[in-house]
Amino acid sequence: MGNCIICGTPVDGWVCKTHEEDVVFEFRGTTPSQLSSGRYYRGTVDGYADFGVFVDIGDHVTGLLHRSELDQRLESLDWEPGDEVCVQVLSVRDNGNVDLGWSIRQSADEFRGELIETPEGERRPEDIADDESEDVTNHATDDASVGTAGGETVAATGGSVATETATPSTPAADDVAETPPETEPADDEPALNRTTVDAIENQVGSIVRLEGEITGVRQTSGPTVFELRDETATVECAAFEEAGVRAYPAVDVDDIVALEGEVERHHGDLQIETETLEILEDDDRETVEQRLENAIEQEARPSEVSLLAGHDAVDAVTDEIVAAATTIRRAVVESRPVIVRHAASADGYVAGGAIERAVLPLIREKHTRDDAEYHYFERRPLDGRIYDMDAATGDVTSMLEARDRHGEQIPLVVLVDAGSTVESIDGYDLLSLYDAEALVIDDSRADAEITDAVTTAVAPSLADVDVSDLTSSALAANVAAHVNEDVRGDLAHLPAVSYWEEAPEAYLELATEAGYDETALSERREAVALEAYYQSYKDKRELVADLLFDGDADGDLAAHVSEQFRAKLETELETARENLTIEEVEGLTVAVLDTAAFTHRYNFPTTNLLLDALHRSEREGESFVTLGVGESDIHVRTTDPLDVRTLGEQVAESVPDAGVRVVGGHDGHVEFIPGERDAVREATLEALGDTLA
Repeated sequence: MGNCIICGTPVDGWVCKTHEEDVVFEFRGTTPSQLSSGRYYRGTVDGYADFGVFVDIGDHVTGLLHRSELDQRLESLDWEPGDEVCVQVLSVRDNGNVDLGWSIRQSADEFRGELIETPEGERRPEDIADDESEDVTNHATDDASVGTAGGETVAATGGSVATETATPSTPAADDVAETPPETEPADDEPALNRTTVDAIENQVGSIVRLEGEITGVRQTSGPTVFELRDETATVECAAFEEAGVRAYPAVDVDDIVALEGEVERHHGDLQIETETLEILEDDDRETVEQRLENAIEQEARPSEVSLLAGHDAVDAVTDEIVAAATTIRRAVVESRPVIVRHAASADGYVAGGAIERAVLPLIREKHTRDDAEYHYFERRPLDGRIYDMDAATGDVTSMLEARDRHGEQIPLVVLVDAGSTVESIDGYDLLSLYDAEALVIDDSRADAEITDAVTTAVAPSLADVDVSDLTSSALAANVAAHVNEDVRGDLAHLPAVSYWEEAPEAYLELATEAGYDETALSERREAVALEAYYQSYKDKRELVADLLFDGDADGDLAAHVSEQFRAKLETELETARENLTIEEVEGLTVAVLDTAAFTHRYNFPTTNLLLDALHRSEREGESFVTLGVGESDIHVRTTDPLDVRTLGEQVAESVPDAGVRVVGGHDGHVEFIPGERDAVREATLEALGDTLA
C-alpha cells in the first residue's frame, strides 16, 4: 500500500485511477499484455507507414499510432525514427497488437509525475537501487546488444551470441564478453541445410538458413529489418549493428541473399534474428533467381479458368481477365504493394471491394506480419474516372516515399471503373518512368491507345462487343474470382449489386443462390452509393466490407443507410422535376435541367447520380435525352447509344471560342468556359438532333 504521488490518496501502487492520465510511465515489461490501457507512456519512434507511426514502448513492445488518432496530417508530423515521444495506450488486442493514441503532452515535464511500470507493478524512479536498475537494463538488452571484439561485431540475441566479421575500428564494449576470433569450420562440420519460410513456424529457437530476395529494408531505432522472400513466403529478419545504425549497408532491395539466424516470435509474429547475411553472386544467384521465378510462374497463374456466369461481354475478355488476375497474384507473390484506384461511385466501390476481398487473404498468407495487409494493399478512390497527372503524381510521390523511408518495392497500380481513355495515358507514362506496372478493368467504351500504355486492359468494348449491359463490378468480380478461388463464393452477389436496373438474369440467379434477394441487393447498392459520396477520397475499408459481405449478414446496416439514400435522393429529384424544361428537337424529346441553378452542388446526390435517377424515372418513348447543363459542363443521358466525343466535336465546331473539350471519351461529358454557356447549350441541343433524331 502506498500513496498517490499526485493527490496522496492511499492506493495499491503509486497512482490512483483519477490521476493515472497525469503520469507518464516508463515501461520495463516484456510483453504487450503487461501494458495498462489508458495510461501514457514514453516511447521511441520506430518508423512510418502509410497508415500511421510505429512506436517502441520500452525495449520489447511496439505499438501503432494510427493516422486517425493524430491531431494533424501524417505528412506534417516532424517525428524522426529514434525520437522520444509520449503516447497513450488505447488497447492491447488478443493477438498482441497495441493500439496507441495521441498525446498533446510530448515531454515528461508536462506531466505531473513519472513512474516506472514493471511486471510486478509501479515503481518510483528514486526507489530503484542502482544495482537493480542495472539488472533490469541488462535483462532488456539480452534480446539485442552489440559490441566489437577482435575485429568482429558481436550481437547477443535471446542469450546466444552471433558474430559477423567487421572492420576493427571500435574497441570491445565493456559489457560484452570478449569473443575469440572466428575460425573456419572444420572440414567434417556439416553445413547448415537451407530451409524455406513456410517451414520455420515449427523451428522457433532453431538456427536456420534461408535463401531468397530482399524485398524491403527499414531502419528502426534498434535493429535493421530486412524482408526476405523465398519461393514459399516472406519473413522479416532483424539484424543489429547498434541502436539506429544500418546493419549490412551493402544489402538492399532486390539483392539475392543467403541468411542464417535464429527463428523467434516478435510481438506474436515470426522473425529471424540474423546472424549472417551474404549477397549471392554468379551461379549461386542464378540458382536462387530461377527457383523464385519458377515458383512465381507456377503460383501466379490461376489454376483454373471459370467465369462467374455466362455473359457475352465478359466472355469476350476471358484471356484478359486471366492475365489481369495473374499480374495481381504475381505482385502479391513478389511482395509488391497493390494499389487499387477506382471511381468514387457505387460501381467503383463495389468493383474495388471485389479486388480487395480477393487480395487481402493472399497477403496474409504470404507475410508473417499481422499488419501486412496495410503495407501491401491500398484502395484509393479517384475524383472522376480519369487517371490524370494529379492522381498519378500523388501515387508516384507516395510510392517513392515508401521506397525511401520503408524500403518498399514499386507497386502495381490497378485502375477499376476508370482509366480506359486517352486522357489517362499521361498518368500511366509517369508510372512507367519508375517501372510501376498498371492494369485497367473498366466497362466504359475504351480507347485502343490504352492497350499500349498498360500491362493489361480488361475492356470488352475493345473486343467490339455490346457493353450496354455491363458494369465494372461484373468484370472486377470475375478477375477477383481468379485472383483467389477461395473467395469466389463471397463475390457471387457483387455483379447484381452494381446494376441499378436490368441486371442480367445470370447474375440475379447467382445472388439468389448466395442468399441475396432483390431487396438485399438494392439496399446494399444504395448504401454503398451514399457512403461513396461521403469522404470520397477515403477507402472506408471496414465499412464497405461490412455492407458488401458477412459484416452485415442481417442487412440492418444496409437497410439503415439505404433509407437515408432514398430520402436524400427523392428530395433532390422533386426539385429537379419541378425545374425540368422539355424541348423537342428534330422529333427528339430532351429534358433539360439547369444543374447550376437547381441542384445543391456540394450535397448528396452527385450530378451524375441525380441525372441517372432522373433519366430512369422521366424517360418516355424510344428517343429520350436527359441533359444536365452546369456552370461549365454538360452531362448527357440517352436511351439510344451516343458517342459523347463526337457530340463534343460538333459543339466545338459550332462554338469555336468556348474552349469545348470532352472528358472521359465516348461515355464522358463536355466541358467549356462559363462565358459561352448559353451558346454551348444551344449547340448541344442542335448536335443531339443531328446525331440521334
